[in-house]
Amino acid sequence: MPRSYYVYILMNEKNTTSYIGVTNNLERRLYEHQHQLVPGFTKKYNVHKLVYVEETNSAYSAIAREKQLKNWHREWKFNLIKQENPTLTDISASW
Repeated sequence: MPRSYYVYILMNEKNTTSYIGVTNNLERRLYEHQHQLVPGFTKKYNVHKLVYVEETNSAYSAIAREKQLKNWHREWKFNLIKQENPTLTDISASW
């Protein structure tokens, strides 16, 4: 059975700070971010709104994409998000 891997982007409520991550269990990882279970960037800056997700069946390609996005300029990332989620709403709100 093929496994899914996710590259995701979180933002704070004011859409001024973003975080890019990769996981093989998006719901679990998002729960950890939203409930501030792991100390770090997302907890410190209250970044927990899921605004963008890409899915792949390769851990290697997910990690490579995460690294690529982290090297992008802020404006490029913002434009990528706006293509899929123009209102920057929390994708996970309906889960």
